[in-house]
Formats: sequence, structure tokens, C-alpha cells
Amino acid sequence: MATLNRPRLTSTVAWNALSDYKAKHGNQMRLIELFKEDSERFKKFSRSLCTKDGILLMDFSKNLINDEVFKLFMDLVKERQVGDFIKSMFNGEKINFTEKRAVLHVALRNRSNTPIFVDGQDVMPNVNRVLSQMRTFTDEVRGGKWLGFTGKAITDVINIGIGGSNLGPLMVTEALKHYADGPRVHFISNVDGTHAAETLKKLDPETALFIIASKTFTTQETITNANAAKSWFMEKANEIKESYDKLSFHHDWMKNFDAQKAVSKHFVALSTNAVKCKEFGIDEANMFEFWDWVGGRYSLWSAIGLPIACNIGMDRFEEILAGGHFMDEHFRTARIEENIPIILACIGIWYRNFFNSQSYTLLPYDEYLHRFAAYFQQGDMESNGKFVTKSGLRVDYHTGPVAWGEPGTNGQHAFYQLIHQGTTMIPCDFLCPIETLNPIQGGIHHKILLSNFLAQTEALMTGKGLAEVKSDLEKKGVSGEELEFLLPHMVFEGNKPSNSILFQKLTPFMLGSLIAMYEHKIFVQGVIWDINSFDQWGVELGKVLAKTIQADLSHANPISSHDSSTNGLLNLIKSNWKC
Repeated sequence: MATLNRPRLTSTVAWNALSDYKAKHGNQMRLIELFKEDSERFKKFSRSLCTKDGILLMDFSKNLINDEVFKLFMDLVKERQVGDFIKSMFNGEKINFTEKRAVLHVALRNRSNTPIFVDGQDVMPNVNRVLSQMRTFTDEVRGGKWLGFTGKAITDVINIGIGGSNLGPLMVTEALKHYADGPRVHFISNVDGTHAAETLKKLDPETALFIIASKTFTTQETITNANAAKSWFMEKANEIKESYDKLSFHHDWMKNFDAQKAVSKHFVALSTNAVKCKEFGIDEANMFEFWDWVGGRYSLWSAIGLPIACNIGMDRFEEILAGGHFMDEHFRTARIEENIPIILACIGIWYRNFFNSQSYTLLPYDEYLHRFAAYFQQGDMESNGKFVTKSGLRVDYHTGPVAWGEPGTNGQHAFYQLIHQGTTMIPCDFLCPIETLNPIQGGIHHKILLSNFLAQTEALMTGKGLAEVKSDLEKKGVSGEELEFLLPHMVFEGNKPSNSILFQKLTPFMLGSLIAMYEHKIFVQGVIWDINSFDQWGVELGKVLAKTIQADLSHANPISSHDSSTNGLLNLIKSNWKC
């Protein structure tokens, strides 16, 4: 069982050994030299898994590490009892100790169906029950059996949620767009009315189905948007009824028509609040349950994944689960020296804590993964953006880094300049499929993409020295003062670290494996940093203050109860001040 009472991280032997090594050798480590010294470096510092959909390989040889650093990583993992915490998570222990909850997104994708217990109760029967409910529902929607109030089949599914209830399904439906063969999917998340208004413009109320994703059915942004969608739907439904009446058309659905009752054919809920859902007009049979041991940023594996299943089908959704389970089993059973999420976590800590790197980039060379970095902005920063240890002490080291990125090759023509020649170290994770799903023009696009993927990691490592720049310029006929002027501007120092994550092709299974890999990496870093990666109290303060300010905005009286800046902004808004 994992213990919450461990020595402070900075007092541990392995941590101080890493600190000493960095101080003595870190700034002298050159990637080019490390490769020259060890012809087996790629083989030594890469790990691969054979999945049912082909290879998944992580090459971490282009990092500022050697045998000694890697050994110290492993010492740190052992000293911080990472193995015990992994067991505690999979055993259903309440490792989210501030909220007294288990952390069991792994149960949602437990395709082996081995019992997993929380408070003495096996959670798998309920997990399987909801999966069965999702299958029945999605089969009806996709098969044209679920009909709207006028008897038409569903063509558009609209997910209304925020945070994990939006980011996960949105990222996955974009990533698996190649496999989409069901209703179109749309997402409304931002409480800015523009998001709802622009989405609703695209819809036909007779064929639209709204999924409201809120465990408590009280999330302000989600319920505000849900009410907007309901109002829009009822208004449009009444207009349709009136237009048919004027034309003297008579259909069965027009008998005893009631727009409020029609809501139940067009709205379902991912929630546990039966009372609120019923008040809204949702049939209790169309509520999909998930549990308090499902964190929001880990919830795409649950009923929150319903829009995914509507879009690509339940068989493919379960393939995502299978891919996640495959990575879970690797994470749970592999030796730490072979464990890909553990190694990724250690590399991240090496740069965050010993090289003072403030961020890292996720750079997928696959357009389908264009929301992958945005998804893990929440996954990483909401999980590990903490300054208090499990024992309640303030940390005396850095924790969660900033996660960001965009797909290649777009990023190459945007922010790569900073990575190559900027003054801040930004470790990079490059992800790329070996096979493309769209081999247009004889596959030339993918060859160009792959060549850029490979070239960027090599360029970051090798750079371009003064002598090479000078030689290139002289070959172009540049000389004299112009040559001397250009030289310093065109030097690339290199020695920039990166991971290369190569996979066979982007399938539902492979996507599930990649998501789970990063989830576990983030978890391991939280364990080593001695923080709770599964609460998010920092999200709450702004919500509380917003309620007070919302009340302030609802009357005409001047406001003086806040700081002078907030008072000034409030009063300016309330006065409708114009230039």
C-alpha cells in the first residue's frame, strides 16, 4: 500500500544524486558526442511494444542522458515507491485523498474484466452495465431507430459539456474522423453565447440530439448552454407545428403535440442527478451513469464518450478502451527499466527540475491529432499544477510544466524558431504514424511529413555550427562584411532534447494506447513530486467569485466591494460606457 508520509523529495538520495550529476556534468553533455561515444545508443535508449495494430516505439536517445543518469532515474522511481502507488491505483485505494476517492479510469477500460474493488464492491458489473446501455443507445441512433419528435432519424449529435466533458470527446472524434460513419458531432462548451448560437445555426431541430454532460447537472456553463439549446429546440418545434397547421398537414406526431414533451426525444444526459434531469425533461431511462472515482479529465473512457460512440460506433469505441487497457497492462506489469510511461515521466522531471525547463511541447505529425496537445494541457496542468505536498507542506521544487503544441508541419512555420534558437530549453515530444490513413498522390504527402518529422529531431540535436554556416554561405558567394554579419544569426546551437514516438498508424486502439501512456506519465510525475494529481481545487476559486460578480452585474447600483481594479471594470461595464 502506498504511503502518504514519505521523506521530502529534496532530501532523498536519488534526487540529490541527480542534482549533483547535473551540477557537475549536465551543462557539458552534448548529444552529438553521446552518439559518437555509444554506437548502441538508439537501441539502449528506445523501447517498443508490439500491439495488435502494429508497433509503438518511444525513442528517447536524443535526450541529455547517459547510463548513469538513467540509473539514477530508476533509483528515484524506487525511492519514491512508484510501484506501490501503481498498485494502490489499480487496487481501488483512495489515492485522491483530499476528496477521499479512488482513481479508477483504468476500470472503465478493463477489457480483461478482472474484478476491481472500491469499498469492498466490484465496480466492473456497473461499468459493463453502462457500456451495454451505451451500445443499445448508439445502435438505435446510428441505425435510424431513434426518431425525433416528427419521426425523422438523427443526423447530428451535439455534446454540451465543459472541461473533461468536452475536451476528451472533442479530441477523440477529431482524431478518429477517418472512421466516422455515424451522425455528425458538434460541441458546445464555452458559456460565451456565441458558441451556442453559431452551433445551433447548423442544426435541424427535427434531427438533432443533444447530450448534456454534467455529473451533478449543476455545472454553470453546461446548464446555461443546455437551457439555451432547450429554448431553441422548443421554439423551433413550435414553429414547425404551426407551419404544418397552416398547410393543413396532419401527421401522427401532431396529435396532442407538446414541445416540452418532445424534449425527451432530443435530449439525453450523462449525469447522476435524476431529479434535475427529470425536471429538465429528460427521461430517466436516457441517463448514463458514471462515478465519483472517474475524474473529469479521465472521463472520455466512461459514458462521457457517448458522442464518440455515436460518431464511430460502439465497436470502435471499445477498441479505444482496449488500447488503453493494453497500455495499462504494460504500465502495471513491466519492469521500471522497460516501462514507457515511467521513463517518459523521469525524462520530464529531469528537464523540469534540473534544467529549469518551464514547458514541453506535444508535436503530433498527424493532422487528425490537431487537438491532442490541447487535450493534455488539461490532462497535465490540471493534474500537476500544485504547490502543496500530500502532507500539506509547500514544495521546494518545481512541479507541473506548461504543456502546449500544434501539429507538424504547421508548427515548423510558427513557433519552432523559438525552440531552435530561443534562450529557453523546450523539450519536445514528436509523435508520428509510420503509415498514413490518406495516401493521396501516391503517398508523397506522407513521405514529406515523415521526412520533416525525422529532420526536426535531428536538427534540434545537431544544430548548425559556425564553421558549417560559414562554409554554406561561402558556397553561395557571400563574403566579407556581409558574411561576418550573417554568421551569428544563422548558427543553431543544437543540443535540444526530444522524444520520438512512432506508431504504425492511427487506429482507435493506438489512440487509446497513446492517451493512456500520457495519463500514466502524468501520474508518475505526481507521485515523484508528492502531490495529488487527481483534485483541482484551483479551478474552484474563480467559480465562487464569478457568482458574486454575476449578482453585482444584475443591478444598477455602483459597486465598491471589490478591489479598485475590479470595481472600476465592473462599474464601467454597468454604465455601458462608450468613447
